Amino acid sequence: MQRTLDISIAAKSLWGIAITKGNLAYFCYFYPGRINIGFQTTAEALRAAEESGDIMSKGYVYSSHGIFCYARGLFEEAERHLLKGIEFCERINEKGWRAIAHLFLGETYFAMGNFPSAKDRYEKGCGLLEHTRLMPSFVGLVRAGVARSRVMNNERDVDLESLYTHSRNNKIKTGEGWFSKYIGEILLKIDDQHLPEAEHWIQKAIEADQRNGMRFFLGKDYVLYAELFKQKGDHLNRSSFLDNRITS
Repeated sequence: MQRTLDISIAAKSLWGIAITKGNLAYFCYFYPGRINIGFQTTAEALRAAEESGDIMSKGYVYSSHGIFCYARGLFEEAERHLLKGIEFCERINEKGWRAIAHLFLGETYFAMGNFPSAKDRYEKGCGLLEHTRLMPSFVGLVRAGVARSRVMNNERDVDLESLYTHSRNNKIKTGEGWFSKYIGEILLKIDDQHLPEAEHWIQKAIEADQRNGMRFFLGKDYVLYAELFKQKGDHLNRSSFLDNRITS
């Protein structure tokens, strides 16, 4: 990607610079948790896309920058940029980045506590992935996102066996811990009878994200694990666990 960026810069191709920086940020900076440099890179890409006037680059880059706004907790900015990314992608019938934008718009709405809107966006992303047959492993992940939103909206009729099957069939390392965290969170919210299973899946998420270098998601795993201890009323172990993780 850096070589592609160098060529685009040498050619003074604004749309090429924009698209490459957007892809570089998402695929190389987001998952390892390099959020600040990713945010800076997508902001630069956004300026290049706007200057170029190219719709495709705008679709990619507004989506990518929205993801980094979400990662920094700038949820209203994330919503605005992701919606623009979806709009530009729709104008050129681009489905891959549109699906990604719907997924992270779902994440954004979930973080904002707007669970019906989160469910709607996950479903739209899932529909695009199924239609294009892009990233089949992520279809299961997005379906888990739908189930998580439904549970948070007090809908308890979740097909757990289907989610377990999708998790086993996942072939993408970036989705391994992400998927396990979703399932752990669903089990945590269903009822107290599922707490042992929830702990198992959250531990799986932590192990996978440690192994795969997914630092952004690893942080979210720890937050969810602390929530599990809180729900169990195990404040002492929660503090000890987090202290040990920080020192190690």
